[in-house]
Amino acid sequence: MDSFTQIALGIGIAEVCAGKKLKNKTILYGSILGTIPDLDIVVGLFLNPVDAILIHRGISHSLFLFLFLSPVLGWIISKIERDKINFFQATRMAFWCLFTHVLLDMFTSWGTQILWPLDYRFALKTIFVIDPLYTIPLIIALIVTWKTKNAVLRKKYIIRGLSISTAYLLLSCFIKVYALNQFEKALIKQGIQYSEIIVKPTAFNLILWNANAATANNYALGDYSLFDTQPILFTAYSKNKFLESQLKGNSDFEKLKKASEGWYIISKKNQSLYFNDLRFGLLNDDSKNPQFAFSYQFIASKTELKAVEVPKDKRDGKRLLQKIVTRIRGN
Repeated sequence: MDSFTQIALGIGIAEVCAGKKLKNKTILYGSILGTIPDLDIVVGLFLNPVDAILIHRGISHSLFLFLFLSPVLGWIISKIERDKINFFQATRMAFWCLFTHVLLDMFTSWGTQILWPLDYRFALKTIFVIDPLYTIPLIIALIVTWKTKNAVLRKKYIIRGLSISTAYLLLSCFIKVYALNQFEKALIKQGIQYSEIIVKPTAFNLILWNANAATANNYALGDYSLFDTQPILFTAYSKNKFLESQLKGNSDFEKLKKASEGWYIISKKNQSLYFNDLRFGLLNDDSKNPQFAFSYQFIASKTELKAVEVPKDKRDGKRLLQKIVTRIRGN
């Protein structure tokens, strides 16, 4: 999830674990602890951009690291706040702030490598990385908590906010199952034979959903709004295996292939090859000249082709939001 939401969650968990002891200092410790797993982004600034993608939400989001790091952070906090909180209490607060950060990230499309060093990423794909309806109850609960001095009431308010946000996450799971069922029925009805399918929500909502279905030679992409009255339509995008063969053995291609979990299309434009990650959708509806949200252009260096992320234009984001708002109303 976005950094703002993770900070809010960290503060909320810190308040539950140690609000009675630390009072409003939970703002400081919750913010820091809720941010620590995402510091892998800072490490990525010193790496090849493609390598940075691979480490994101890797070891920094692993249970293995948290079991080691929590006692260290707990010891530091207990020394700073020696008259207010003991080592055990501080360690428990550190662990739950770190662990809930990862649990929340698991609901997004990127997922987390929570069982690192195992390679598998757990990604439920039920919520977009920014969703105001998850964050707002947390923020309201935090504001009310800060204005309250009574420790019992503070804990009551923050638990209420966390419960509402958690209920929203659970709701996203049920809606995804329903949307998946609608996509699967539409594929069967249209005689589209597929081997795999992923379903995910569009930006900022749980009403409009996207599906990617892998067929023998294409990817069938479609969307579904809970307000739809017409059948789901799928658009086929060629896997372009002949273009992919031109990148065989390229190190950046192999890394991006792994990062995308196999959901990608290689395209060609102006003599350049592009790696397009399918998991994050399209910016337009032009099947002949698609523009994907995450694309990487292969540019020739002295020794080989290197992948460089295609910069995003503010106009692209504006068009995408307009498209979502229009489509969310149903067809």
